[in-house]
Amino acid sequence: MLRFHLTGEDLHRLRLADRLDPMWEIAFTLHLLQSREPDLVFAAWRQEVCAALESAELTRAVRELARLYPRSEPFPDFLVPPGTAGDLDIGIDRVLATPAATIAAELAQLAAGTRPLPSWATALAAGDAAGLRRFGRLLRAYHTIAVAPYASRAATAFEADRAQRAEAVLSGGVRGLLGSFPPQLMSWHDDILSTPCPVDADIRADGRSIVMVPSFFCGPNLFAVVQPELPIMLTYPVARPADWLTRGRDALDTSAVPLSRLVGSARAAALNAIGSGVNTSRLAAIIGVSMATASRHASVLREAGLVSSERRGQSMVHVRTRLGTALLNGRVPRI
Repeated sequence: MLRFHLTGEDLHRLRLADRLDPMWEIAFTLHLLQSREPDLVFAAWRQEVCAALESAELTRAVRELARLYPRSEPFPDFLVPPGTAGDLDIGIDRVLATPAATIAAELAQLAAGTRPLPSWATALAAGDAAGLRRFGRLLRAYHTIAVAPYASRAATAFEADRAQRAEAVLSGGVRGLLGSFPPQLMSWHDDILSTPCPVDADIRADGRSIVMVPSFFCGPNLFAVVQPELPIMLTYPVARPADWLTRGRDALDTSAVPLSRLVGSARAAALNAIGSGVNTSRLAAIIGVSMATASRHASVLREAGLVSSERRGQSMVHVRTRLGTALLNGRVPRI
């Protein structure tokens, strides 16, 4: 059991992340791929992703990548840097910018476990620039297959959770927020936040902020990262129906597969998310990229005639065209 002793000042510094964190989603999806347990919620997702990895000839590379994210023991903290919610580019840049000494120390601790590290981990520990770039490309390629195509449904679940937490804050303040979680996930009593964990420890914030990070692909338990002089990260799962993958399944996941091969999974996800109108900020939040990246996706789609854009006040609003909708649905529109 982990017990977080929180003072009134600690509660003032507690906040809820406003977007899903792509680095955590990468970590948790890799945990799901390593699981051999029956799973009604993610079984269909696992089959889809495994097939896509095989098609992209990434199965072996991702199997090696997963060694850095073991399910049954702590994985290196540098893989989930704080402050990267909603932005894959920033997250990967911060991972690659981790001091070599920190990477070496955390990988050495991981290597003392039960599974050997991939051979290329040596280059990461040495701070080798080429090795770090290859690692960054692998993270991006994996995210494109395992996380990005499901971004719109993950965002919907995230927003539902955020609305629930906001209502709890309005009704009962921060203490109401902490009391809004199911007891099997965490409990709040006598200024102590407790959560089930194999490790028994008492933790005090000591001036650090506390960030609660909702996750779509997180397992059933709260996941805590506690590092000296850094915000305490508490990641928890949002609610997901067992049939989330098939419920309201859109064309992006079926007939639009050829489109994703044509424009790439990230831009196909952007086209799907744009729908009848979103601004650039909203698009970035839905598909889990930076504002600049979302703007580039919209620009390319606009040049192809799949999206139209117009400025409304301070925002640029993007709308999917008839051609874009037809191609997304796997049809050729009548002229």
